[in-house]
Amino acid sequence: MPKQPRPDRDPVLVDLALQGGGSHGAFTWGVLDRLLEEPWLRIDGISGTSAGAMNGVVLAAGFTAGGPEGAKSALDAFWKRVSRSARFSPIRRSPLDVMLGRWTLDTSPFYLAFDLASRVFSPYDLAPRGTNPLRDVLADSIDFSQVARAPIRLFVTATNVRTGRGRVFRNAEITPDVLLASACLPTLFQAIEIEGEPYWDGGYSGNPTITPLVRECNSQDTLLVAVNPVERPGTPRSAREILDRLNEVSFNATLLKELRMIALLRQVADPGSNEGAQWAHMRIHLIASSVLPTLGASSKFNAEWDFLCMLRDEGRRSAETFLSTHAENVGKQSSIDLDVLLQQV
Repeated sequence: MPKQPRPDRDPVLVDLALQGGGSHGAFTWGVLDRLLEEPWLRIDGISGTSAGAMNGVVLAAGFTAGGPEGAKSALDAFWKRVSRSARFSPIRRSPLDVMLGRWTLDTSPFYLAFDLASRVFSPYDLAPRGTNPLRDVLADSIDFSQVARAPIRLFVTATNVRTGRGRVFRNAEITPDVLLASACLPTLFQAIEIEGEPYWDGGYSGNPTITPLVRECNSQDTLLVAVNPVERPGTPRSAREILDRLNEVSFNATLLKELRMIALLRQVADPGSNEGAQWAHMRIHLIASSVLPTLGASSKFNAEWDFLCMLRDEGRRSAETFLSTHAENVGKQSSIDLDVLLQQV
C-alpha cells in the first residue's frame, strides 16, 4: 500500500504548472480542489497558460480573500459562470451523442459548420467587433486587485504575434486582456492587443512556462498538471485525427523542451552557486489522467455543466491517486524520471 502523508506533516512549498486545454481545464479545477485540502501543501507560485492561467489566477484571487476555502469557492463559481455563459450556444452535442453518452461534438451540425468556417474565414471576417464571451466571465469572477497583492506568485504566458516569442505576465500585470490573450486561438479570436502589441495563445510559446518557477520562486517542487496527452498509441488517419494530433504535438513541444533543459541543467549545474542550486535541486511531479486522452479535441468546446463536473471529479480522483502514490516524494525527490527526455534528443 502506498504511504499516506502524515496529518501533522511539516509544510512543503510547491509550485503549480497548469496547462491549457479549453473546457478540459475543468480537470485542472478538480486537481486544485483536491490539493487545496492538504494543509501541508503550500503554494508558492503558479505558471499557467490559457485555461490553466485562468484556473491559477482565480485560485490566487480566492486564496487572497479567503484562504484555501476561498480558493475552492472561487474556482467553483468561475466554472459555473463558464457553463452558464455557454448555455445558449448552438455549439452543443448532437442528440445522437447525448443518447450514446458521448461528450464529443464531432457530430454536432453547428460545431462542424463552425469548424469548417474557421478554416476558410478569419475571426476578423466572422466577428469584426472582436467580442469574446469569456470577457464578462472573467470580469465577474476575478477581483484583479486581489491578484495584484496575492501571496502566490503568478506567471501567465501569451505569445507575441509579431515576434513569435512568449511573454510572461506577473501578478500586477494581469488583467482580463492578459488572460484572454493567453487563451486566444488565432483561428477563433482576433489577437488581443496589450501595450500596442498583439498576442495569441500562450500554448505556442509555453504550455506552461516552467523557467520563472525555478528562477523566481523558493519552492524546489513543481507539480505539473497535464491536460494535453504527450503520447498516443497508433497513427492518426482521418483528417480530423491528424489535425488534432498536430495541435497536441505543437502545444506540448515547448514544455518538453523546457523539461529537457531542466534535466540537462540538473546534471551540469553547479550546486554551489545560487542559480545552480535552483536548477540542480529542482523536483518535478506529474498529475495526469487516463480519461482525457480518450476525449476528442472537439470536447474542449463542450461547456455543459455535467461535462465540466465529470472532468472536475476526474481531476479530484487523479490528484488523490497522485497523493496516495507520491505524496512522500514531494519535498524529497522527483516522481517522474526527467533523464528519459535526454535519451530522446
